[in-house]
Amino acid sequence: MISVVKKSVIVVAFAFLFGCKSLNNTQKGTGIGVAGGAAAGAAVGKLAGNNTAIGALIGAAVGGSAGYLIGRHMDKQAEELKQAIPDATVERVGEGINLTFNSGLLFKLNSAELSNDAKQELNKVAGILAKYDDTQILLEGHTDDTGSDDYNMKLSKRRAKAVSSYLESQNLPSSRLNTKWYGEAQPKFANDSEANREKNRRVEVAIYANESMKKDAEKGDLK
Repeated sequence: MISVVKKSVIVVAFAFLFGCKSLNNTQKGTGIGVAGGAAAGAAVGKLAGNNTAIGALIGAAVGGSAGYLIGRHMDKQAEELKQAIPDATVERVGEGINLTFNSGLLFKLNSAELSNDAKQELNKVAGILAKYDDTQILLEGHTDDTGSDDYNMKLSKRRAKAVSSYLESQNLPSSRLNTKWYGEAQPKFANDSEANREKNRRVEVAIYANESMKKDAEKGDLK
């Protein structure tokens, strides 16, 4: 059971992150700091699910003035990603970025082999990620619920690993790349139509500050 203190932190943090439409992303980062800094981020991360890309982003929040600077830094990167890959979904979450590829943009059905078009898209992503080298990158593989649980788990793993390996081949260091896979266990939409199943077949990318960026932000040196 969540304690009264944690409940209060979660409520305030959610109000800042999702309820205050008048706030920009960097202001929301500052809001988390007022609500309890990293503790708020961790509490909300647990509520969102620490094994999801969004949960990881919120759980990694620093908050306060440092969170404000990190958020402003991420705003620039998110805008570049939106312009470079308009077919993907790019969202600013807390102090990080959630990038979602519909698997159809990367792979043929039931395949983990990247298409040539996918490689071109990932080349653009790699170029931007290399430019902002003070971030960590989490890659998640997901599927719909057709096929067996075991097959879907293995397929989601192969797809996450394929994206990670390709980004590494584009000179992104492996130390910045982490992979997770969930098969059909974390749908974003009910698997009740082909359109929704297609949305659940996805690779998600979470981009968040590494320790170097956090230290620079805490010292006020992040530009």
